Amino acid sequence: MLIFILPLIVVVLLMVPFILMAKRIRNGGSPKKAFIGNLCTFFGVMGLALLLPIGKLVFAAEESGSVTAALSTGAGMGYLGAALAVGLACVGSGIAVSAGASAAIGATSENPDAFVKSLIFVVLGEGIALYGLLIAILIISNVGKAIGI
Repeated sequence: MLIFILPLIVVVLLMVPFILMAKRIRNGGSPKKAFIGNLCTFFGVMGLALLLPIGKLVFAAEESGSVTAALSTGAGMGYLGAALAVGLACVGSGIAVSAGASAAIGATSENPDAFVKSLIFVVLGEGIALYGLLIAILIISNVGKAIGI
């Protein structure tokens, strides 16, 4: 029963500031205080989740050679680096495409002959995400070789 109630409480705690923010916006107020409250609630719940783990809810895998090696600190840092490579590259790609696509639409509406040139600049922004994915694949393959998988 505890397994079902605790996640429900966490979700309610995280959703209350959103409800308050929606009410403030509907009434014409500024959502700034509700947003700050939401951030405080989120970090408070996450801090409690880290500091007060609940017993018998988290089960560890059986210890064997490959599992222990896969969960080593070096492998974890490698996987974290791969995740950061993909995540940050995709965020940068999104920023580049958002700026390039709006400019491409404006240029194409003024001069239809500029469509191909505009499309090239949008595709160059998409390439950033592909480079991040390529780097992540290289990192994961090297981590796998290092731990013997």
